[in-house]
Amino acid sequence: MDQLNLFDMPTFSTEKKIRLIELFAGMGTQAQALERLGVDFEHHFVCEFDKYAMQVYNAIHGTNFATSDVTQIHATDLNITEKDKYTYILTYSFPCQSLSLAGKQEGMAKGSGTRSGLLWEVERLINECKELPDVLLMENVPQVHSEKNINDFESWLSFLRSKGYYNFYQDINAKTMGVPQNRDRCFCVSILSDDFIDYEFPKEIKLPCVMKDYLEPTVDEKYYINSPKAK
Repeated sequence: MDQLNLFDMPTFSTEKKIRLIELFAGMGTQAQALERLGVDFEHHFVCEFDKYAMQVYNAIHGTNFATSDVTQIHATDLNITEKDKYTYILTYSFPCQSLSLAGKQEGMAKGSGTRSGLLWEVERLINECKELPDVLLMENVPQVHSEKNINDFESWLSFLRSKGYYNFYQDINAKTMGVPQNRDRCFCVSILSDDFIDYEFPKEIKLPCVMKDYLEPTVDEKYYINSPKAK
């Protein structure tokens, strides 16, 4: 398969239709990725606490999901059935506020009550599942595996391994994937399998443009921050 290009996406086919389960869904950018790749999938279940993000999600995807709290949902809500007909992908890009360098860095320890500690609600849900999702996808700040958080992150990966998942994680910067933005993020792919499997993350894409290619040559002064606010 040729290397992906941000502006010339190939289409993909799957043996079984994907049922997408999105926890901490936001506006549904992970669903948008599947749409842009032409993958045959359906919005199976969405969990998003913020009502405005949920409104944006529904507007973008033509859905009608209600807001929900990850602490209040259960495996029955995920409705993982007919796995002979469907492949289930669960995304769980949990809040980064307690991990990010821009935040208070309170961590994600189980029982800590931090926003990033909501990760362990995903553990609860997986433990409740009679049928497990086939693939788990996570995106978060690189601090998810920093020296301060590495023990919690490794505990999480160990839990997933105990459930039958092979885990692969890597920090990827947007600027190495064809996007003119210096945005470093950790991605983790967990694949449910009885046999050993391997997984390779995409290779780097040469940056086809720079930020100035996106900027207008002249911009009205009303869009600039005034001096007092800038200071």
